[in-house]
Order: sequence, then C-alpha cells, then structure tokens
Amino acid sequence: MTTSADDPSRTLARAATRHSGARTVTLCLVSTAATGAGLLLPAALGHTLDLLLAGGPATGWVLRCAALVLALALLDAFQSVLVGTVDARTTAWLRHRLTGHVLALGPRATGRFGAGDLVARLVGNAAQAGTAPAARAVLLAALAGPVGGIAALALIDPWLAAAFLAGAPVLALLLRAFARDTSRCVADYQREQGRIATALAEAVDGHRTIAAAGTADRETARILRPLSALSRAGHRMWQVQGRAAGQAVTVAPLLQLGVIAVAGALLARHRLSVGEVLAASRYAVLATGVGMLVAQLAGVARARAAAGRLGEVVAEPAPAHGTRRLPPGPGRLELRGVTARRGGHTVLDGVDLVVPGGSTLAVVGRSGTGKSVLAALAGRLADPDEGEVLLDGVPLPELAHDDLRRAVAYAFERPVLLGGTVEDAIGLALTAPSPDRVRQAARTAHADDFVSRLPQGYATALADAPRSGGESQRLGLARAFAHGGRLLILDDALSSLDSVTEARITRALAGGDSSVTRLLIAHRAATAARADAVAWLDGGRVRAVGHHEELWAIPAYRETLTGTAADSATPTGRTHP
Repeated sequence: MTTSADDPSRTLARAATRHSGARTVTLCLVSTAATGAGLLLPAALGHTLDLLLAGGPATGWVLRCAALVLALALLDAFQSVLVGTVDARTTAWLRHRLTGHVLALGPRATGRFGAGDLVARLVGNAAQAGTAPAARAVLLAALAGPVGGIAALALIDPWLAAAFLAGAPVLALLLRAFARDTSRCVADYQREQGRIATALAEAVDGHRTIAAAGTADRETARILRPLSALSRAGHRMWQVQGRAAGQAVTVAPLLQLGVIAVAGALLARHRLSVGEVLAASRYAVLATGVGMLVAQLAGVARARAAAGRLGEVVAEPAPAHGTRRLPPGPGRLELRGVTARRGGHTVLDGVDLVVPGGSTLAVVGRSGTGKSVLAALAGRLADPDEGEVLLDGVPLPELAHDDLRRAVAYAFERPVLLGGTVEDAIGLALTAPSPDRVRQAARTAHADDFVSRLPQGYATALADAPRSGGESQRLGLARAFAHGGRLLILDDALSSLDSVTEARITRALAGGDSSVTRLLIAHRAATAARADAVAWLDGGRVRAVGHHEELWAIPAYRETLTGTAADSATPTGRTHP
C-alpha cells in the first residue's frame, strides 16, 4: 500500500517546489504583502472619512491611502511576474525530469502508457503540474485575506466577527466539497485527453497503412471516440465549479449583509463611527473572498491531478546501473540461463549462449521466437526476468552507464535518425564527431554515395534528405559503425537492403576489426552463411549453435530461413544458397 510519504506524485511535487524554492517563497511574501496592504486600506479609508466628516486634518491620511493603492498596484504586478517565472521554471524542471526518466525506461515506457499518452503527460500535464508551487503560494495569501478580514472585524468590534463566524462553517464546507469534487473531475478529464493523444499518435505513425486501406473515416471515429467521455468530464468539471461558485455567492452576500446589519445597529448606538462602518463593510467582503479561493482551489486541484499522472510515470522503476568498469577484453558476450517474459508469455526460456570475442554470430529463427528480445538483452536495452548477461565477464547491471553505452553499438530495422543534419545523425553517439570518422562509417555502410548526391552532402538537413527504407537503414548502420565499441548488435538492420549491398556489408563485417564482437539478427541464408557461427532459436530456446553449412543439413533450419517446407533427403550442396 502506497502511503502519502512515498507517493511518487507527492515526492515529485515536493522536488519541483524545491527547484523554485527561493522564488516560491518570494512569491508567497509578495502575495502576503499585497494582502496586508489590502487589509490596511479599508482601515485607512475609514479613518480618513471620519477625519473629513469631523473637519480635521486629513491630508496625511489621504496620502497614506494613495501610497497603499500604489503599493497594491506594484505588488500585484510583481506577483504576476513571479507567478509566470515560477510556473515556467517548475514546468521546465518537470519536463526535464520526466523526459530523462522516460528515456531511461526505454520501450517499457511506451508499452506501459503509449506514445501519445506520454506526450500528453510530458506536455500538457507537466504544464498544469508546474503551476502547483505558485498556486499554493498564492493560496496562502488568498487564505490570509479572509483570516485577516475576520481579525480586523474583531478589532473594530467583536460582535462583527461573531456575526460573520456564525455562517462561516457553511462557507468552509462548500469550499471543501468543491476541492474534492474538482480533483476527481479533473483527473477524469486528463485521462480522456491521454486516450485521444494515444490513438492520434498511433494513427500518425500508421498514416500510410490508413491511406492504403482507405479507412481514414473509421480511424477518425476511433481517435475521437473518447470525445463524449471527455465532454462529460468537462461538463462535470464546470458544473462542480459553477455549483460551488453559485452556492458560495449565495452564502457570501448573506454573511456580508449580516455584518453590515450588525455594524448599522452599533452605529445607531454610537459604538461605531461612519468610517468604521465603511471599513467593516470592506472587511466583510475580504472575509468572504470566495472568488479568489475558488479560483486558487481549482488551480491547485488541476495541478494535483496532473502531478498524479506524472507520478504514475515516475513510479515505473528505471534500470539501475553499477559502478564497475569494463576490463580490457575482446568483447566476449555470454548469456546464462536467460528467461524473458512479455505480456505473460515466455519469449526466451533459459537461454545459454556464448559469443566469443571478435567473432560474428548470426541469430536466426521464425518470427516471434525472441530474436529481437535477445538483441535487446545483449546490450541491456532491457533486463531479463531470470538469468544474467555478461560482457567480458562483467554482468551488465554492474557496469557504469557510460561505460556500458560506450561499449555497445546498435543498429535497428527501422532506425530513428536524430539530429539536425545527416552528419549529426551519423555521429549522434560521439562527443566530438570528426568528419573523417563520419565519412568512413558511411562508406562502410555503403551510404556515402547517396549522401554525397544530396544538395549539401553531409550538411543536408535530415528534413530535406528524402530517403528510402534501405537508405535509412544504411544511415543507421553508419551511426553504429561510427559509435565504435567492443560489441556491435544489428537487430534485423539489413532487412531493407538489396542483396548486393547486404552482401558487401556482411562481408565487411566478417572481415572487419577482430576486436569487435558482432551479433546479427538474420533472416537471409546468405547473411547467416557469412557469420562465424549461427545460433538457431526455436520456441524460445537455442536449438543449435554451429556453422551455417552444418545446420543447413537440418530440414527445419532450412525451412526457417527459406519459409518453405524442406525435403530432408535433399543433398545439402544442392539447396545451399
């Protein structure tokens, strides 16, 4: 059971408040000072009125009233600037904190929440949660107004405060119910927004499939299906706020009339002056400052609901890293009893596998046999549910983060190219990429020819560099080659290449640097044939490890690579590619 002490949303909110702590305290002081000036003004006006009615010297008090009005204007302006600054700083900190956590979670983040919902949380909810420190600071000042108003009424005459306090509990109960109901409605509203964002992100990602299938109208309806629930949540939110405001507006004037009636009776008995009656009427308005309280409570409720959604993301534990450094070694990769589960299904079951340092191992198997999962575990993009993965004898979780990432390079089937230019995309993992290193990596990946034909070559912006799927894969391969390290993992990164280009790249890999270990997820027999060894995955287990020529004699292995039933009596030499 999660207690308030270890609630991720509360912990995150406290950390965000500390980040802007000095400005938040300043905002609280400025808001309180503005409230104090507002509390002094009725008393000054009342005393000035009494002096004017009595024909006494009132010039000094008129100037004091003017000074208070000027101070109120300046403090309000300063408060507005501070509110904007605190909101911006806190929102920026929250987005930075959550973006880092989402990237640390990796694929598990999108699997748990969905890409669209994550974007909605990082953009919209972070902005709403970022208003919490300022809203709380101003709320304290908003509460100081009614408390100060009641105290001022008591100083003028205790009967005035008693008249107000007789109905104050009703007002307090209304505000408490409003805060509770608003939090629930806002949470529902934000959840429905996340559902729409998730569906929209899926549709944008699959826009070509939707266009090809002619299902744009159906997808539009699917994306907007939560709109009715969003509308209901929005209407409930406004109904709650409107009902609370209406009830409070009904109660507040009655309290003010009660105070003014008592003040009138005391005036008739000569216990109050005309100026004190004026001050009492203003203090009654301040004591029932419902409009400010309702607005601030609504803001706090929205921020709390948004922080709760951010806390759900932070609650997902990110992989922990050790402090060990890799010893000198050839990049020997070892999987010991590795088991991985996805969605309650065992994808890899007790896999034992050794890739000698400097060698090339191709992993083959039917779709769904866990090849990509194995590739993710090999470089610790994910952790196994059981067993361990070692690189040069060191378990991957014990390695320092930077040491691990420098040692392992990846290329993927559908690479996401990041950076401003093509050169930036290839040198992404390098602290100070040199043009020579970038171009050498592109030549190894056979990407130099088509990059050189771009309008500005390697300086061409990615947005202005049209490319096919195979060309994108070659840029992804170039990025992995430029990265360097002792372990290179190609997760189906050759699937979109033509046979000639694939043969050239695999030939370069096989005859490349012997200090780099290469793990290839392969679907073609030609790729497997050029590897030093092949690991055949079947049913989540390693069915066999050996040279391609040896495994080709097994009909089921041939069927795995060719997709057609193989005749076990067919001579190996006649069926070998």
